Amino acid sequence: MTVTHPAGGTGAATAQDTVIRVGGLEYTYPKAAGPAVRGMDFEVRRGEVFGFLGPSGAGKSTTQKILIGLLTGAQGTVEVWGRPPREWGGAYYERIGVSFELPNHYQKLTALENLEFFASLYSGATEDPMALLTRVGLAGDARTRVSKFSKGMQSRLTFARALLNRPELLFLDEPTTGLDPRNARNVRDMIAELRAEGRTVFLTTHDMATAEELCDRVAFVVDGRIAILDSPAELRIARSRRTIRVDYRADGGDALEHAEFPLDGAADDAGLHALLRGHRIEAIHSQEASLNDVFVEVTGRSLT
Repeated sequence: MTVTHPAGGTGAATAQDTVIRVGGLEYTYPKAAGPAVRGMDFEVRRGEVFGFLGPSGAGKSTTQKILIGLLTGAQGTVEVWGRPPREWGGAYYERIGVSFELPNHYQKLTALENLEFFASLYSGATEDPMALLTRVGLAGDARTRVSKFSKGMQSRLTFARALLNRPELLFLDEPTTGLDPRNARNVRDMIAELRAEGRTVFLTTHDMATAEELCDRVAFVVDGRIAILDSPAELRIARSRRTIRVDYRADGGDALEHAEFPLDGAADDAGLHALLRGHRIEAIHSQEASLNDVFVEVTGRSLT
């Protein structure tokens, strides 16, 4: 069948391809003045990294908690593998992995003891805890109490714990927050590996760089609603300036100069050709909008 994605973006998918289906989702916290989630509609396909982007308070974490089964009382349709999460019972948590933004470990246990304990809760095969610690750069601290860990170290331990049960579906909430560039790069590489293995990742973040690099599709969330949904490339291209910028150095000069030419008809643009033949070219690039530019244009908000 053909599945239409109401918030923007369409594509062909079968029922077997659909891992998460959400329709008309609404949720209001007790005593809240209004709903945190207002009529959300989206689907997540098997083997994709689906980005949920928006500022704090937009409804991202609430939606994730509903999908995980931590919040009840939502209105609308929420199905994972064709059934509401709570109908799966304990089997649901054998198949999913969750990495929360705020670490929640046993502080008096070591990193290795934490992973060994959580691994013991699963009925199926699990990853080797020490191998996971090595992957996230914590092998040297495996026998250190978690209470002595920095926030970044605890975040990496949380990410490792989410992989213990070899999950088919992962919910990752700000997985690179608080990490230095090297460790953030490592986590992003591991997420890309998970996608290559055919696993599905629901990525909640406000980090545009991470979303742009990893996500097959992104949903921009504001005030509990999805403002637009599409691939990062399509979102950028639809709002880009159709021009080419050329950075160059004129003959005999050291100053960096630039010129712009229309993208349409560039193959026959005599001025562009003359510039390319007559000067030292330093860079050529199209004037694509950034994902953050698109977010601001679509929502009128900033993520910062």
